[in-house]
Amino acid sequence: MLRPWQARLLVVESMWTWYRRNWRATVFSSLLSPVFFLVAMGFGLGSQIQPGGLTHGYSYVVYLMPAMLAAAAIQNAAGESTFPILSGFKWSRVYWGMTATPITPAQVATGQLLWILGRLTFSLTVFAIIGTALGAAAGPGIVLSLVFAVLTGMAFAAPLVAFAATVEGEGDKFNPVFRFIVLPMTLLAGTFYPVSELPAVVRPLAWITPLWHGTELTRAAAFWNFELWPVLGHVAYLLALSAVGWFLTVRYFRRRLEV
Repeated sequence: MLRPWQARLLVVESMWTWYRRNWRATVFSSLLSPVFFLVAMGFGLGSQIQPGGLTHGYSYVVYLMPAMLAAAAIQNAAGESTFPILSGFKWSRVYWGMTATPITPAQVATGQLLWILGRLTFSLTVFAIIGTALGAAAGPGIVLSLVFAVLTGMAFAAPLVAFAATVEGEGDKFNPVFRFIVLPMTLLAGTFYPVSELPAVVRPLAWITPLWHGTELTRAAAFWNFELWPVLGHVAYLLALSAVGWFLTVRYFRRRLEV
């Protein structure tokens, strides 16, 4: 009989088996796109921005790099947590095949989230290495920024996987997620400029997003500028989103697969 941890790892292994044969399809979206964005905004637009108080005294590309880690985490999480989940239920139906074995729906759900965790860790690590090679890292704190970026991605991915598990159509319900959540969050949650520069009425919308909390953490780590209580608050918020998302993911996977 399978132990719970073995079952979850088998779910991850099945996804790795597919990915190692089809990884080329994800190279641009998960690896090259963030790098191109960093180069265009950091070295292109950034060449017109002088270091100052808003950039903590660093060049704009160095100021942008840790926030781009968090933004890339959100974007990759959105891609991994929408159509692949729908496919597992509706098109490829791999989840049904898994639960035809001794693997339970809860173990499938947790294994799926572990796979997303691994994908985020790998893609963001590659991005951090490339950014460092380009001279966009302020120092060794970028390693801790990477950890916070992965946490940010999971805080968005887990609730989104739970939502995707309820979708039964052709994926039209994902369009508002990309248009009205992911894109505005990237533009308004502090990635390119401090949230304090937004109109006062808009700031609370930024404060509730996981990306704002992630950006605050990644920049604090990159510039080694920690304030205990704000950092604890940001981490607690992201952990809470991840935990609630995991709980709902398990619940909805059980509801859909236990028939």
